[in-house]
Amino acid sequence: MGRLSTHVLDIARGKPAGRVAVELFRLGPNEARQSVASAVTNADGRTDQPLLSGAQFQPGCYELVFQIGAYFRAIGPDTAGDFLDIVPLRVTLADPDGHYHVPLLCSPWSYSTYRGS
Repeated sequence: MGRLSTHVLDIARGKPAGRVAVELFRLGPNEARQSVASAVTNADGRTDQPLLSGAQFQPGCYELVFQIGAYFRAIGPDTAGDFLDIVPLRVTLADPDGHYHVPLLCSPWSYSTYRGS
């Protein structure tokens, strides 16, 4: 069965980003969003469970929404948490048996992502 996991890394501090709120939406017709899951990253920057797995995993288009502005504001005023606030990532999960891992590497001023393993 397929699964979707994530990992948030604070590249400005060189540490995992704990306590980042993450929401997952499935996109339907006309890009209508249906809430599927929500979680908060742990001290290792990961969610304790996959965001999608087992029978809940269905191929389709999804949007991951990371609340990184709140994370940077919470760790201190010198982190410029007012520049980037919400980071949305749209991904297509095509393989019903695939493991999709979507890391988010972020700083107060930029972010990047990739399909991890």
